[in-house]
Amino acid sequence: MNEKTQRKIFQYFNENIIENFVGVPDSTLKHFIDEGLKKKKIIIANREEEAIGISTGMILAGSPTLMFMQNAGFANSISTITSLIQLYEIPIIFLIGWRGYLKDDAPEHEKIGKIQPELLKNLGLQNKVLTENNWKKQCKWALTKIENNKPATLIIRREFLD
Repeated sequence: MNEKTQRKIFQYFNENIIENFVGVPDSTLKHFIDEGLKKKKIIIANREEEAIGISTGMILAGSPTLMFMQNAGFANSISTITSLIQLYEIPIIFLIGWRGYLKDDAPEHEKIGKIQPELLKNLGLQNKVLTENNWKKQCKWALTKIENNKPATLIIRREFLD
């Protein structure tokens, strides 16, 4: 996803309900994160489980939150997601960078990249893939989900190699 669209996505959420942006940096989301850093609205965590804990506290305090991460970190945090977010229906938006989407990505991302869609399906996490053309519609969908006390997952495919 191009730089301009990622920045628009951050601005959209920042202007529409979301007060906090917490996560672990991912180069797939670098422009989204950079926009948040410029606005001093990003909290960086060391691990995804830590970011989920911080985000959950903010949400329970009445402050809507989006959490960003790479799909490998998502996989690492499945237990926290199922035993906290899903069990207690925490209305959070997950923004996940989909590493391993491209065939020539780093070898360590191939397996998780391949199983990412099925993993989300098996967990019962409703999700949408963001594109240059549909991002606003999908972001509105995510906001509707959290307004109804449900988590939502948005995916940005990694469409470049560093």
